[in-house]
This record gives sequence, C-alpha cells and structure tokens, in this order.
Amino acid sequence: MNKILMTAFHFPPQAGSSGVLRTLNFVKYLPEHGWQPTVLSAHPRAYTQTRADLLSAIPERVKVIRAQALDAGRHLSILGKYPRIFALPDRWATWWFDAVRQGKAEIRRSCPDLIWSTYPVSTAHLVGLSLARASGRPWIADFRDPMVNGNYPGDLLQRRVWAAIEARVLRETAVCVFTTENAAQTYRERYPAAADKCVVIANGYDEAAFTDVRPARPGVEPDTLLLLHSGAIYPQDRNPGPFFAAVRGLLEARVLDPARLCIRFRATGHDDEVRAAVHAHGLEAVVDIAPPVPYSDALSEMMGADGLLVFQGSAFNTQIPAKIYEYLRAGRPILALVDPSGNTAKTLSLFDAVMEADITDEAAIGRGLVEWLAQMDLPDLPSWLEKNQQAVLRSYSRASQAAVLAGICTDVAARS
Repeated sequence: MNKILMTAFHFPPQAGSSGVLRTLNFVKYLPEHGWQPTVLSAHPRAYTQTRADLLSAIPERVKVIRAQALDAGRHLSILGKYPRIFALPDRWATWWFDAVRQGKAEIRRSCPDLIWSTYPVSTAHLVGLSLARASGRPWIADFRDPMVNGNYPGDLLQRRVWAAIEARVLRETAVCVFTTENAAQTYRERYPAAADKCVVIANGYDEAAFTDVRPARPGVEPDTLLLLHSGAIYPQDRNPGPFFAAVRGLLEARVLDPARLCIRFRATGHDDEVRAAVHAHGLEAVVDIAPPVPYSDALSEMMGADGLLVFQGSAFNTQIPAKIYEYLRAGRPILALVDPSGNTAKTLSLFDAVMEADITDEAAIGRGLVEWLAQMDLPDLPSWLEKNQQAVLRSYSRASQAAVLAGICTDVAARS
C-alpha cells in the first residue's frame, strides 16, 4: 500500500466549510485504490465552530494528527484587535509551526510516498511546501477555490502575500488540482510554465451518505411550500437581497400565500446579515433562519423540501458550490440565482428541473420563481428528478473522484 500525508485544516470536527467533505471522502476512498492516507490537521480549538457528527465517518485505519494552532481573531486579540502580522497569510498562521514539526516527525516514522495539501486555508499550502522541501517528497496541491481572484482577498497586503504563496506553489508542486475547468484554465494562463501541472477533480457528493436518509421537513406542515437554502450565504457575493425583493413583490401581488410559505436558510454562517436583509424587506413572517444540524439531518431536509435555492454571484464565476451535487442527488427542483456566465450556471444548465435567473435582477428572479413553481405541478417532474439523480451518480460521486486522485498520485510517485 502506498502512503500519502494529507494536510488539511478543514477536517472533522470543523464545521462551516464544505471542504471538510472533500478531504474526508478522499481519505475514505483512497485505500480502495492502493493509497493509505494519514491526515495532518489542526487542533479543534482553532475552529470557530465544531460538530461531532462527522467524526465517526473517519475510517478507523486513518491516523489523524492534530497540530496546535491559534485563531488570531479569537486567541490573540485584545478588545477585538490584534497585530496584522498575526493574520498573515491568514488567521491560523500559527498552525504552520506545529504542523511542520509534527509533519516532519510523521515523515520520519512512516516514510510517505507523497505529500498533499488543500486550500483554503493558505497556511495549509505553506505547510505542504515546507514538508516537501524538507523531505524531498513530491507534493500535490489541491485548490478548492482560487487563492487570488480579481480583487479577492480585499486586503491589498494579504492579496500580495497570497499571490506570492500561489506563485511558489505553482512552481514547486508536482500537480495542482482544481475543482472547475475555468479555475484550472485561469491558472494555466496566469502561470504558463506550470500549465501542464493544472488538472481538475470536481466537487461532488458521497452516495453512501444518503444510505437510510429519509425526507424530512422539521417544523413545516405538508401543505406549506418549503424553499430551502442549505449552507453558507455571503451577503455580498451570494446576496439574497434581490431574491427577497422578488418574493416581497409576489406576496404583494398575491401570487404567493404567506400562510403557506416557508423560506428556510439553514446554517448561513452570517445569520445577522441575512436577518437584516429579511427585515429590510419585511419578510420575517415567511423567512426562517435556522441553525446548523448534523449532516445526515441536512440531507434529509434537502430531500424533504419542495425546492432548493442556490445563490452564486459573479465573484465566484470560476467556482461551483459543492452543495449543488447534494441538491441534485436529493432529487428536488432547484432555483439557481447565479451570474449567467459563471461555471455554476453552465453546470446546472445541463440538468432538468432547474430554473436559473440572474442573481442581481429582481424582475428576472420574480419571473423565474413563478415559472419554477409552475413546473412543480408538471407530470414529467418525477422523471426529470430521477434523471438528475442518475446523472450526478455517474459523474460526480466522491468514490469515483478518489479514484481519479489515486491515479494522479500513482503517476506522480512513478515519476519521482
């Protein structure tokens, strides 16, 4: 069995990042293809939020090393302020010290064939770089998101630091893995000398996670229309404001019945901002801002909703939210409020029972919402949803993606 040391800040029990599932499922399925992982992660105290439900999904044979780390925003601040140097390249920069120390010790003990790291956070790639240099092992860098993307990150100094890290990663890694072809192409153009290193392994979903999961709609009556967004909302780049304005208009036109409508935002990560937007549009009676729940319960709720909501603005055009694959597997209609030229719009356009509207266009959202709701009564809807489920299983299962990563690992190890 080949061995791989996988550096990932986001790993159970961390909560709030879908990246947890990408790494967790690689770890789960790589051994089926001849690669035994060891995970180098962070101590749970570094996480802003934790949840225990996914800890049981870590295979018993997988060793997890939890290096000490501090969150500058919580552990090194006084009255909410802390020296800027403590947050470069990110708030968890202190993780580098113990992660490199423990990573080197693990390399001496187990002699892994490869090192792998995944961004976010940026410190993870610095750990991967340091371990690769110290050990001479080949290194694979996984980019769940682009590091530098237009004006992101917004802080100019941080953007420059990340750009420097990014350039070093592309120069020294054996392979860079991206989640969309657009993101990979952006990096090929940005770093022509490393173009051949850039490959794609899309996000996806784990079919095994749906075993014994049944539809549920907690607190919502069967005759109430439940529209669900499950996961993070970014008030600027996944702005629900135009959607709320469209809903307000449809309520005033009596197209929607407020007594039979529940729009639920589950685990937004920005509850206060979403709540303020709800208040600004006078939708407190129909919008429910709900807390995180265990992963299996979140899947049950997706399956039990009447419709599922996606928000993805132009800042994320090279990215695709991992939740869309779970949505498609859940077998419910999808209303995608997106930038029409983005990867999310292009991918969802390949599936049935999906209505897309420009996330910034209140009128288009209103028209799309009316048409989307009308589709729910069509006799062909069940067959469309079943077709979606079959297509997403064929193309986006975590098990098949782990097989692709294993093939890349084998090729890299053979060249080294």
